[in-house]
Amino acid sequence: MKRLRIAIIGAGIAGLTTARALQLHGFRVRVYEQAAALGEVGAGLTISPNATHVLNALGLAPVLERIGMRPERGGVKHWRSGETLVEILRGNEMLQRYGAAYFQVHRADLHEALAGTVAAADPQAIVLARRVVGLRSVAGNVTQLSFASGSDETADLVIGADGLRSRVRELLFGAEQPRFTGYIAFRGLVPMDSLPSEIVVPSSCISIGPGRTFTRYLLRGGRLLNYVGLSERDDWREEGWSISCSAAEVLGDYEGWYEDMRRIVRATPAGASFKWALFDRDPLPEWTRDAVALIGDAAHPMLPFLGQGAAMGIEDAWVLARAFADSASIPEALRRYVEARQQRTHWVMQKSRETGLSYHRADPDNYAGQSHQSAESLGLMSYNPLTVAL
Repeated sequence: MKRLRIAIIGAGIAGLTTARALQLHGFRVRVYEQAAALGEVGAGLTISPNATHVLNALGLAPVLERIGMRPERGGVKHWRSGETLVEILRGNEMLQRYGAAYFQVHRADLHEALAGTVAAADPQAIVLARRVVGLRSVAGNVTQLSFASGSDETADLVIGADGLRSRVRELLFGAEQPRFTGYIAFRGLVPMDSLPSEIVVPSSCISIGPGRTFTRYLLRGGRLLNYVGLSERDDWREEGWSISCSAAEVLGDYEGWYEDMRRIVRATPAGASFKWALFDRDPLPEWTRDAVALIGDAAHPMLPFLGQGAAMGIEDAWVLARAFADSASIPEALRRYVEARQQRTHWVMQKSRETGLSYHRADPDNYAGQSHQSAESLGLMSYNPLTVAL
């Protein structure tokens, strides 16, 4: 098994984590990325203890301490008054309870660290400007990959880590358009030197209101404030992480919200506000076909209300690598991977949808801690991909 030729399609967080996990288990991989240069757009990312276990195992513990923020407290605030409705302990509380810390990081920083570890182990591991357009089985279980450039490669195992609009998923199971959820997201990064420090107490929080949420937390040593606003609208359905919008448009969707929240948005530098529409898919009954498998958003895209999208892909990566290290054949490894992961991720997909509805339909005037649904209250953080039974 250690001689397998493994092709990973997509060099995002899930694909690179899978690549490094497989390398550490003795496999050689090739990661094919359609972009001509490595890079990751976006902004903040939550790394809860269930994902931190994996990143620590990859050797990134000191990197996380350097690039990540460990908020001491989190909270839920009232949309109109700004009053803290629920207070949540973070910081060392997470480390002591779960054996791994809770971090908030800039997505680009984590992506760069993962790419660096993969390339350091094998400078040829990441291949750029390779957009897959075809897959077909050839002799035995070997898969031939065809790329838009006209080149072909063969692999004993293909892993589709190419996101919500996965080409590998489409080639395996046919075209199926993601469904618009009715949510749009606004995001921005604000330099903290343009805001008073007391505006971010607690340092991480979500504010809830009728048909809206607004999440904000610190990044990069507290120098940046990341925010994401999720709003219900049906008049705009474009996807993409880099579609510009104005602070005025964000403020228009959050009319009547408390002043500190609006002040954060007003402080967003010109050109640093973005928006995108959120799309969803139903759980996929199959993740594999022959010697091709899906991981991360390609298998189980989920809404962001539990902050577990990246974490689920990171979990997948280590479990998949363990399955291949401990199995005698590709079919056995893929079966063990799917059996270990599918029920959990489908449940998290459903709970993410429910949590969004709960936040957006909540009565903030009567909101109480016992009714607050989160990744922690649902027990998601107690999962450890390094030790879970396969």
